[in-house]
Amino acid sequence: MPVSLVDVPVEQRPRERLLALGPHALSDVELLALLLRHGRRGANALDLAAELVVEYGGLAELAAARPEELVRRSGIGSAKAAAIIAAFQLGSRVRGGALAVTQLTSSAAVAAVARPMFEGARVERLLVLVCDAQNRLRHKVFVAQGAVDRVAVPIREIMNTVLRHDGRAFAVAHNHPSGEPTPSLDDRRATSSLQEAAHIVGLRFLDHVVVADESWSTATEL
Repeated sequence: MPVSLVDVPVEQRPRERLLALGPHALSDVELLALLLRHGRRGANALDLAAELVVEYGGLAELAAARPEELVRRSGIGSAKAAAIIAAFQLGSRVRGGALAVTQLTSSAAVAAVARPMFEGARVERLLVLVCDAQNRLRHKVFVAQGAVDRVAVPIREIMNTVLRHDGRAFAVAHNHPSGEPTPSLDDRRATSSLQEAAHIVGLRFLDHVVVADESWSTATEL
């Protein structure tokens, strides 16, 4: 018999937390658990959601899963698989409509899009802004998270993210929780590597912006 979220203490249930605190207070796992509603024998919806996020490596990868992949998992039937795919598709349509008029034509435009994404972040995170051939923003995807003062730049994962979303151009942004936006030597080296990798796979690299609170700077040599 599936284990329900009813077995979770009231103050820890995702639905009650969402209604009391708002959706931004919930983790990725909690939001996914709300879609699943029920788990499987010996595991509630939170457990099942955590397993999915870990197995796929994050929400971006889970969003690309096919229905036949999901239904093969224990506890995920056709109804749950359909709910997961529908939720990601709705989010994609909302983002697509909102981003269609945003064109990344300058470092300032990249910073304006990226800066709100890092509000409240206490560790460095790396954001990829996927664009079409006209530099119009289509997707915003976090691909890495690190320590307070450093985040690795996974070149291959960045390229794969852009290609997976049918991008033709892209920019990246990361934050400095210290409040100092000046790019480090490692930031500039990573930028050079991104430029080279983009050229090899036929993508257009637009910019690498460093965000720190309300300030920003570019790590791209102009």
